[in-house]
Amino acid sequence: MAQFEPGHLHIERKALTKDDYSYNYCVDYEAVQDPKEGKSIAFRLHGIIQDKTVDETFSVNKNNWYNFAGIIEDIAHKHGIPVKGIVTSVHKTHYDAMFEDIRDKLGVRSGDPINPDSLA
Repeated sequence: MAQFEPGHLHIERKALTKDDYSYNYCVDYEAVQDPKEGKSIAFRLHGIIQDKTVDETFSVNKNNWYNFAGIIEDIAHKHGIPVKGIVTSVHKTHYDAMFEDIRDKLGVRSGDPINPDSLA
């Protein structure tokens, strides 16, 4: 099950066997003005992953925003989801909607230049 609304994504998956994996988490996010990075998106991932409570925050700036799903994957793997259990591809439609919402919140358009120094 997954539900998306701008600024919020809720995803739940129940283990089907004892060797399977499960999660029930939310990703809340909002545009913020970071004093060093400029316009950014602040994220909070919270809920349950593999029967353990998770509550982590991170932010991405306007030059690196497109990598938010990779960061969510890293957090999920860190908390016990196996690499084969890629949560963003399983819920692609909802992450695509989130991607577009974040682009809109940051005012990013295809072809916009980025600062190469921020990619290091």
